[in-house]
Amino acid sequence: MAYVIAEPCIGVKDKACVDVCPMDCIHGTDADAMLYIDPEECIDCDACVPVCPVEAIFSEAQVPEKWQHFIRVNSDYFKGNK
Repeated sequence: MAYVIAEPCIGVKDKACVDVCPMDCIHGTDADAMLYIDPEECIDCDACVPVCPVEAIFSEAQVPEKWQHFIRVNSDYFKGNK
């Protein structure tokens, strides 16, 4: 299981989560609307959660129902980029 970035990140991209991630698994370009967590590289360390200023990061099992589709959004971001 991995962590997932959901809708509150859209338009924010604070990047504090990128700085604390020990696996360097949070990515996004300037052109992207939000940041994304690579589910294959995430080690579920939880370091990113407390630093997110908009509370956009959830463990996959705790993603609110209204944002469940962001599990796939994060995963799909990395398909073809490896």
